[in-house]
Amino acid sequence: MAETKRVTVPAIRAMKRAQRVGMITAYDFPGAKIADAAGADIILVGDSLGMVVLGYPDTLSVTVEDMIHHTRAVARGAQRALIVGDMPYLSYHVSVEESVRNAGQFIRAGAQAVKIEGGKPQRIRTIEAILDAEIPVMGHIGLTPQSVNVVGGFKLQGKNSDDARRLIAEAAALDAAGCFSIVLECVPAELAAMITERVSVPTIGIGAGPACDGQVLVFHDLLGMYDQLSPKFVRRYANIGEQMREAISHYLDDVRTGRFPNATNESFHMSGNEELKKLYGQAVVVAMPKVN
Repeated sequence: MAETKRVTVPAIRAMKRAQRVGMITAYDFPGAKIADAAGADIILVGDSLGMVVLGYPDTLSVTVEDMIHHTRAVARGAQRALIVGDMPYLSYHVSVEESVRNAGQFIRAGAQAVKIEGGKPQRIRTIEAILDAEIPVMGHIGLTPQSVNVVGGFKLQGKNSDDARRLIAEAAALDAAGCFSIVLECVPAELAAMITERVSVPTIGIGAGPACDGQVLVFHDLLGMYDQLSPKFVRRYANIGEQMREAISHYLDDVRTGRFPNATNESFHMSGNEELKKLYGQAVVVAMPKVN
């Protein structure tokens, strides 16, 4: 069997203005296998796992250990897609040295790159150090969920001209620093189009309009498996959550009414009454339970 060719960082860079980048999150082995088989270019092991997998109200409680655990599972499931590990809150905020060590943990866990939120000067210095350690970095500006307490919630960013200029400057700084792509989250479509035109690397939009070089959505959002939040920018492509609930409900009903398992193709049997006679010491006839 021919070996599956992995999507690489240079391949993603080359998609700028040539091919739209398809990116989706995944957090475990089966999710990664599904996303990979569907043809995802990039799988992001997102810190959104805190909300959609671990049940936290936001992403701030997610630890490096959580992220590494899930990155390993995704790496076992994805053979083609570029795997990007989302560096969680406080994993790149304390010191440059600690940031580089934490980024290295993602690479050892099977990721090929990491994602970091923000584009201010201190963040740029951290990104440059991680890049100097030969670890590719995906930037992320606009709504940065790890800053939710600072910005006052999950809100549109870049609405006024001053804030828009700041984001344009941050995007330019991330591009100049060497990021191979930049996520633009929850910014006006006009601003995303302007940034996309000005930077040399692909922009990946989420709530940033159609002009970006690619798009990303959360696995559970697009499949209808998470209903705690319903952002305007999410398009639901299936309602798997409701289908799962109905299937489990049907199973439990079959258990309680005796319809599962049946006595034929869902059960195992001894080889005739002679074996049962040996077991019990007398001839027996086994009466199977009646199905209601």
